[in-house]
Amino acid sequence: MTGDSEDPNDEVQYHVDVGEGDVANAVLLPGNPERVEKITRFWDESKEVAHHREYRTVTGEYDGTPISVTSTGIGSPSAAIAVEELARVGADTFVRVGSCGAIQPQMDVGDLVITTGGVRQEGTSDEYVREDYPAVANHEVVSALVAAAERLDYDYHTGITMSADSFYAGQGRPGFEGFEAAGSDELVENLTAANVKNIEMEASAILTLANVYGLRAGAVCSVFANRETGEFMTEGENRAAETASLAVKLLAKMDATKAEAGVETWHPGLSLE
Repeated sequence: MTGDSEDPNDEVQYHVDVGEGDVANAVLLPGNPERVEKITRFWDESKEVAHHREYRTVTGEYDGTPISVTSTGIGSPSAAIAVEELARVGADTFVRVGSCGAIQPQMDVGDLVITTGGVRQEGTSDEYVREDYPAVANHEVVSALVAAAERLDYDYHTGITMSADSFYAGQGRPGFEGFEAAGSDELVENLTAANVKNIEMEASAILTLANVYGLRAGAVCSVFANRETGEFMTEGENRAAETASLAVKLLAKMDATKAEAGVETWHPGLSLE
């Protein structure tokens, strides 16, 4: 199935190449298309429904709960396209599942970071709303991710994430031939002092768009590097994948509990058992 028109009202979306009925209400959003299989290995069943450009979409079930995953590629512009087009075909809950660099010394490689809000250093969300509009994770998604990490006994941290538009200059790394952007030598130090937990490239745009559109969104990232200690290792992908998948099941329980109680918002007084 390939969308051959960029009309947002078309049945098949132009970039992600999905239509109504192809995705579940909740969609996990990794960047790397190769991470899709690392996520779906935790599911009971899965079927690829589209693969166009960097956007690979698989839909299935996790412990009886409908769930989808769509890879978004690198950066906020392509992540925003995924949110836009998936929302148009019925998705209303988004969980970024990614990797990140930690900038607090007590955080270990392999730990999880559950984002509560974002520093909008990416430019994509600026094209949607004024720059002082906050990038805030939905509290139900945060609660579900924390509960999932607790149940799986994975080490995790919660807090503010900075989302950049570049891997090198925008994250305080030297560019080609040692180029250093203005202020890059102080960037990580200043963020660390402000208790920002990690740096990645998509979360704040996803959170901002979700809030603008009245959708739910959150993010869980595996720590691949600690910029303070210099430690680097590609570990923890499976933990983030399993945590996000279980969180979708818990969100479905939250929604059922809310409906039974006749309330619109889940709170700790409502049981998830």
